[in-house]
Amino acid sequence: MIQIQGFVFNFASENTYILYNENKNAWLIDPGNMNKEETEILANFIQEKELNINKILLTHAHIDHVLGLQWTSKKFKVPVFMHKDEKEILDMFQISGLRFGFSLNHIYADIEYIGENDELELDGEKFRIYHVPGHSPGSLAYYNENHKFIISGDVLFEGSVGRTDLFKGNYGQLIQSIKTKILVLDPDTKVFSGHGNPTTIGLEKENNPFFR
Repeated sequence: MIQIQGFVFNFASENTYILYNENKNAWLIDPGNMNKEETEILANFIQEKELNINKILLTHAHIDHVLGLQWTSKKFKVPVFMHKDEKEILDMFQISGLRFGFSLNHIYADIEYIGENDELELDGEKFRIYHVPGHSPGSLAYYNENHKFIISGDVLFEGSVGRTDLFKGNYGQLIQSIKTKILVLDPDTKVFSGHGNPTTIGLEKENNPFFR
């Protein structure tokens, strides 16, 4: 059985997730911890649950989703999975920091690229990868059909969609990504977004103003 634990971190109230199972194997998704207090919250949960972090996954590489990436990569010494089109975004980490008044170091991590229709497994639980560009060129969503949930990053939110006024954002592309790859899933599928509350595919098809 997969458990999902969310944490709200940093200046953007970003959702960091840990997926874990009864074997204590776990994935860390979008580490956004940006200070000592947030890092301790994350580290303490992992320690208390005795979790073995064996993958770090990125939905995309905007600054608020990777502020803790260097710490997590160094501590757990595991690969970081993301889409190849996010390399340029990740390489802009320091520049992005300056825009928010932060002095940041370049991120060094063991990066592995994944994309559309790839699959990852957590002890036999399969996750299908969807490439859903528009908010960011290499945005990914991670879908588990067995437990009916998707980690959508900043693509689809409760009652909204990701912004497209950032570098290489594209509104038409975003709406097309959501309509053809996410909203076609089972209505009961739970959506864990990069910000805000969880929702479901059914609720968003019925109530999201962008798709009425």
